[in-house]
Amino acid sequence: MQKLSQTEFDFIIIGAGSAGATLAARLTEKSQFSVCLIEAGGKDKSPFIHIPFGLAFLSRMTNLGWEYNTEPQSHLNDRKLFWPRGKVLGGSSSLNAMCYIRGVPEDYDLWSEMGAKGWDWQTVLPYFKKSEKQQHGESELHGADGYLSVSDLRHTNPLANSFVDAAQDIGLAKVTDFNSREREGLGFYQVTQENGQRCSTAKGYLTPALTRSNLTVITDALVEKIQINDSVATGVKLQLNGEFIELTATKEVLLSAGAINSPQVLMLSGLGPKAHLAEKGIEIIADLPGVGQNLQDHLDAIVQHRCKSRESYSISLALIPRYVKAAFNYWFNRKGLLTSNVAEAGGFDKTQSAGDIPDIQYHFLPAILLNHGRTTAFGYGYGVHVCGLYPKSRGEIKLRSKDPQDLAMIDPHYLEHPDDQKVMIDGVRRARKILAAPSFEKYQSWEIGPGPEAQTDEQILAFIRKKGETIYHPVGTCKMGNIDDVMTVVDPELKVKGIKGLRVVDASVMPTLVGGNTNAPTIMIAERCADLIKQQYQPIPI
Repeated sequence: MQKLSQTEFDFIIIGAGSAGATLAARLTEKSQFSVCLIEAGGKDKSPFIHIPFGLAFLSRMTNLGWEYNTEPQSHLNDRKLFWPRGKVLGGSSSLNAMCYIRGVPEDYDLWSEMGAKGWDWQTVLPYFKKSEKQQHGESELHGADGYLSVSDLRHTNPLANSFVDAAQDIGLAKVTDFNSREREGLGFYQVTQENGQRCSTAKGYLTPALTRSNLTVITDALVEKIQINDSVATGVKLQLNGEFIELTATKEVLLSAGAINSPQVLMLSGLGPKAHLAEKGIEIIADLPGVGQNLQDHLDAIVQHRCKSRESYSISLALIPRYVKAAFNYWFNRKGLLTSNVAEAGGFDKTQSAGDIPDIQYHFLPAILLNHGRTTAFGYGYGVHVCGLYPKSRGEIKLRSKDPQDLAMIDPHYLEHPDDQKVMIDGVRRARKILAAPSFEKYQSWEIGPGPEAQTDEQILAFIRKKGETIYHPVGTCKMGNIDDVMTVVDPELKVKGIKGLRVVDASVMPTLVGGNTNAPTIMIAERCADLIKQQYQPIPI
């Protein structure tokens, strides 16, 4: 049972995920700052977190996630979609596929144009570099002294190699670094791993910070609300060991609970759309219409093949010797199959709707994936995941009730905008073209999804409506921008409008989705915010 030796801190951070762990590590570099980091989940003890191939089993482990489901999606056959989000030290960085992707400069320049001044590419690049411990060393675009280890894969499946080789068959480039200036094409992802193990923010950032006396970490604690007095955030109320505890923040409360929980905590604290809070019986402290709005996510569809080849990562008695050998290789050498992130290869491509930059992303899995891995798939096969990078549909997060124990209502409004449908249809067609390339002929495969009967746009769209799922990149629900915009929640310093001593620091502040995976950009946001905080509270020269 955890016992607190103090209840007053300079900074209280809500959420120990990608952003929260980063903030805690950077702020405690200043010995004069006392920091309390609060996590609703437990410690990252599971070996399936740290062994990269354990990713294949994490979706079944209900003790590590929030177990979210969306509201029925009217454009996806009224299905409720499973939304895995980490509820553990490291948050979703402890559960994700470890692909290290930043997006493109245009993504961040757009943020600046939308009112998020100071978040243009030239300003944020130094923070990407600051976070990164790149295997290949420092360069113009990469850093080598950060907490986040970024490495080449130690193992690649022959099927993944065939996927990359297919690039030249279909007229795409082979890309060696998706975080360089040219990323259109196919290649292998770099991963957030060190010595063949996952480098989550809990591992990379928190582990060294835990030795500092100015950091207190509380796990298995649910924050019920932020305490606000006279428009100043003064602390938090939380549940710990079955008791209600109040902690005081003498400088700031930093909300890093993610695109779902951050707006939920704000609304439970009386900050949000006036009518919605009144409906739930919550005292209104500030009418902020944008809280919970502007929800964006990458929808994903899988073009999937079965084959007779035993190269894939499959469940089969015939493959038991391979996995036993892999376990020994991993245990003694930190090499081999178990270092794989499964989603080893991928790439970026343009549909007919694209402008100057790619608008779809591929993740290639040398395995059959069913229901996010929660359903066992026997036999051999592989698939290409396709996601539309810049959806125009916008969803929302709302409270189910004023009870903090009730999970929020998630409504992404997938495919509501017809342009999103066009991008996904064309993306599926392009993924099919890759799997039909000569590089794959030796596997003698056959398509099981969408299936050969789906040829017209209408038939492919029907498949997407039936099978489309999240690829785990929700953002935008506490939008950053110009404070004159009524839907803005935080200003460019991530300070909540109208409330002193409160910032939101996580993926929820992104005005728009970036063109790729969202973990590295979330860490970058926390890195830059930590610097903004240090600058604000630096000692005044005498």
